[in-house]
Amino acid sequence: MEKKNSVYIGTSLDGYIADSDGKIDFLDTFTFPEGEDMGYYAFMDRIDALVMGRVTFETVLGFNVPWPYQKPVYVLSNTLEQLPADYEDKAHLIKGPLKEVLANIHKQGHSRLYIDGGSTIQSFLKEDLIDEMIITTIPVLVGGGHPLFGEVNQTLIFECANTQRFADKVVQNRFLRIK
Repeated sequence: MEKKNSVYIGTSLDGYIADSDGKIDFLDTFTFPEGEDMGYYAFMDRIDALVMGRVTFETVLGFNVPWPYQKPVYVLSNTLEQLPADYEDKAHLIKGPLKEVLANIHKQGHSRLYIDGGSTIQSFLKEDLIDEMIITTIPVLVGGGHPLFGEVNQTLIFECANTQRFADKVVQNRFLRIK
């Protein structure tokens, strides 16, 4: 099966995935018709597992909802020694160089991966390991915080494969890596 690393994320108009306090409230600025998921469930149907950073994992835990994932979750962290006991059967802690991490995940039979979390996405981009990005832009300026993009080691060229508007307010672009 083809190996593919994909991003599905929301940003502010000025390119932040969280504000200076680490909050993502701006993502809920607009309401959408009931049942409108902006393609999230279709995206989840075509992935095998998630790779998220520690901060994203902790953010999900802070939502105080039942565990939202039905697919395997790998938490990428070089600082955590173990996951909270309540989540050891729901997620797997991984660490190390990204290419080794990916090789280990692929050995588990997971080849289509959802890469989530700012630092994690930036690390994958820095090593040119992202094949697809679906970026939903919320037209709100937050003025600072945690940017989606950071430094890369080379120019990475993507093509816009699709653009959609939701509720005449939000734009979602799907970009594919050209290699």
